[in-house]
Amino acid sequence: MDEERDIITMTDEEGNEIKCEMLDTVEKDGKLYVVVSPIGDSSEFEEGSCYIFHAEQNGDETFDLTPIEDEAELNAVFELFLQNNSDEGCSGDCSGCAGCGDKK
Repeated sequence: MDEERDIITMTDEEGNEIKCEMLDTVEKDGKLYVVVSPIGDSSEFEEGSCYIFHAEQNGDETFDLTPIEDEAELNAVFELFLQNNSDEGCSGDCSGCAGCGDKK
């Protein structure tokens, strides 16, 4: 059975729209993070790769996504992502992956 994928549209620093599949959300220390995989290449993102952003909700039900600059924080969130998806056999390598939205 083909499950519906969660697609979001991000805007890069140059104003270009980038469609991404939202693979997961992770909460750590009261902060919300999103794990996304771009659909198509852009100057900022490579298709088939996973990216993790800190998500802050705006008053208008949109989110500001900011890159995580602290490597320890990034690694901790990525480990939680792997734990959340480990029962699905996720290796953490998103290249060539059909996406976490295709879980059985």
